[in-house]
Amino acid sequence: MPSPSFSPSRRFPRIPIRILALAAATLNLSLLSQAQTETVIYSFPGEHGPGEPGAGLVFDAAGNLYGTTVLGGSHNFGTLYELSPISGGGWQETTIHSFTGGNDGGLPNSPLIIDGSGNLYGTTQVGGTKQQGTVFEFSPIAGGGYQETVLHSFAGEDDGAHGAGTVFELSPQTGGAWKLTTLVPFTGNEEGGVPYAGMVFDAAGNLYGTALNGGNSIDCPARNENGCGVVFELSPSIGGGWRERVIHSFKGPDGALPYGGVVLDSSGNLYGTTYEGGAGSCSPVGGSGCGVVFKLSAGHNWHEAVIHSFTGGADGAAPIGGLTLDASGNVYGTTEIGGDTTYSGCSPNGCGVVFELIPYSGPRWDEVALHDFTQSPDGAVPVGSLIFDSSGNLYGTTAAAGAFGSGTVFEITP
Repeated sequence: MPSPSFSPSRRFPRIPIRILALAAATLNLSLLSQAQTETVIYSFPGEHGPGEPGAGLVFDAAGNLYGTTVLGGSHNFGTLYELSPISGGGWQETTIHSFTGGNDGGLPNSPLIIDGSGNLYGTTQVGGTKQQGTVFEFSPIAGGGYQETVLHSFAGEDDGAHGAGTVFELSPQTGGAWKLTTLVPFTGNEEGGVPYAGMVFDAAGNLYGTALNGGNSIDCPARNENGCGVVFELSPSIGGGWRERVIHSFKGPDGALPYGGVVLDSSGNLYGTTYEGGAGSCSPVGGSGCGVVFKLSAGHNWHEAVIHSFTGGADGAAPIGGLTLDASGNVYGTTEIGGDTTYSGCSPNGCGVVFELIPYSGPRWDEVALHDFTQSPDGAVPVGSLIFDSSGNLYGTTAAAGAFGSGTVFEITP
């Protein structure tokens, strides 16, 4: 399995566990430009502070942002941080926790989840009692600060820390403990393997997600026996348990390696990205396509359509994060590389872009490049998903560059 061209945690393998209207009628361009303002609201200092975020952000009810970094902190095993808006402008960073790599975990590289009480949940790649990673909770303490609780330490056995991965559930028990239940163990065969991203529920209680490899390997010769990956559905069975069904198996031209998860629109259609695949070839990611954005139309027999195939030029290449939808059905995301390659330090592949896809007419979608990253000072390698605030501004992270070379948090204002 190839890894992305940038991996902030190259010292350790990434573990695939995540619980996380435009235009006139005469306009006929596949790539559009649109005036946006990008502002770096925080540059990570790295060595003695947070550094290299590998995932996106979450908001709390008060408008504070929370995220994790893979490295940095007091022990260089990553951090959990908060960014709070300052009266009059600007943001204040607070490091909530520096992971030690011990029982509390280390190298957090997945998106956080926040509940209605302000508790934060996430996972780490290493640490815990068996050094196979953890699921953690940080709960606000009256008077300030947070209390960490390790909800589960992975053992590297049936709980999914190794092999082809699992879908698991953590349930609170009487007395404060949490119980892990494996819903589906993956084998890496036709039903998929290595589920890297989080999952989404539909209104009927079905779960949808992606697996990096697996599927019908005959239909995906470029990936040999590993397959190009799948989109799957998990449905609760009468009497208990879950049933998995592959609703799409990628073949290469329609995408390959879906690192990001899927999102649902109001009609029940699914949207996602693949890191490779698509039309043509793309040398920055190994000559097997620059990645795609896909749509799966809802129904018992799902229909997949590629709504954008990246070229590796101004439109970007190698989308690794998930997507975000607005109320009008426009799609937003990031690519790890691509964009303007003339910036110093970004040649020949580019530093990545923030993009928008707008439904135009029929099956056609137009891409808008909202921002080209330039390495310094605005960052490079955006790998996480984007989020909106209540005013329609977009927020995200870059895993590299910025003022100190360790990544940024940015805001894009229409």
